[in-house]
Amino acid sequence: MLVEINEQTPSASALITKITQLRLERNYAEAVRLVQARQAQFHFASEIEKGLNQLVLAECQRDAGDAASAKVTAEQARNALEPLVHKDQQDNAPLMANLALLYAILGNKELALREAERAINVSPTKDAVYGPNGEENLALIQMMVGENSSAISHLTHLLQTPYNSWLYGPTAITSAHLKLDPLWDPLRADPAFQKLCEEKQTPATP
Repeated sequence: MLVEINEQTPSASALITKITQLRLERNYAEAVRLVQARQAQFHFASEIEKGLNQLVLAECQRDAGDAASAKVTAEQARNALEPLVHKDQQDNAPLMANLALLYAILGNKELALREAERAINVSPTKDAVYGPNGEENLALIQMMVGENSSAISHLTHLLQTPYNSWLYGPTAITSAHLKLDPLWDPLRADPAFQKLCEEKQTPATP
């Protein structure tokens, strides 16, 4: 189903689905190639779209073990998105969450955690369908900056929470996602995380 998706595919969500599949296959080189080609060739409708594609590229480069390139790309994306978040998009929780990810890639722990918390405050968890994504993003950032216990605590809560995940599409995060997705590899040695991966219950989709 994903074979026809390429750098010119109009749908960003379709591209992210393919990138997710490549990550699950640990085919990081192809993911980097695909997003680099899109950055160079695709006609983006806005600077936000272009900056978000740079974020995806930085994440792919980081996954591939190229931390230096990831930081260069993340810095470019930060320069594009940070002024928008602080001026014109102050109520845009997803954009704040993405900026927090960029800070984490750049190694700025304090800013990453602060921006992730701010995104949660803008989009409270009382929004049952999308609100918990702020907590999901915070868990990811906590893992990226070395706060593994806090990340696992949030993941434990999310496994019991029905919502539409930004990471995994029209379903909440599940134990299978945690078990199979290399995104969570930094937590694998922790027995508490291993226990989460073996849990059988799956929350219902809202």
